[in-house]
Amino acid sequence: MALFSKQNREVLGKPLNLDNPIMVQVLGICSALAVTSQLKPSIVMGLAVTVITAFSNVIISLIRNTIPVRIRIIVQLVVVAALVTIVSQVLKAYSYDVSVQLSVYVGLIITNCILMGRLEAFAMMNKPWPSFLDGIGNGLGYAMILVTVGFFREFLGRGSLLGFQIIPDSFYQAGYINNGMMTMPAMALILVGCVIWVHRAFFYKEEENK
Repeated sequence: MALFSKQNREVLGKPLNLDNPIMVQVLGICSALAVTSQLKPSIVMGLAVTVITAFSNVIISLIRNTIPVRIRIIVQLVVVAALVTIVSQVLKAYSYDVSVQLSVYVGLIITNCILMGRLEAFAMMNKPWPSFLDGIGNGLGYAMILVTVGFFREFLGRGSLLGFQIIPDSFYQAGYINNGMMTMPAMALILVGCVIWVHRAFFYKEEENK
């Protein structure tokens, strides 16, 4: 099917690995550091960015030929702001505790460089379906790193995942202590750096073997 042609599969799949917005393009680092102290807000933030990126890409792609060049950034910001407002209200209605944890960072999705970059570099020059796939791919690529970092920070820093205690009490009674450093933003930076290092080491090793 044309909808899932090789080109469209590459558009969807590349941001998950070879062109990942965080690991390769080193974009969206600020929010990756700010919301990954626990796994749940990491998942929610990743899904929010994925939804907003996908649908803003589609909307901009649909109206790209009618947008005056001079005000294209303003139009993009208006579209993104509207979607961010909708997502923010949904979070407050159905997951208020996570909304409070994410604080201002949901609103700051409006200026997320991954999102704005995809609108300018892809949606403005491609049809709606490839633009949708590009938004999904980049959103999931971003979410994948957030979830990975959030997993290790909550597990090692709090001994829990999604709020449920994973490390048994017997470990603590035997002297195990949670790594408090994992709850600090500095450790998020170190973990993101480690993820980038492992990815690039593996990727360049593969390239050399070709």
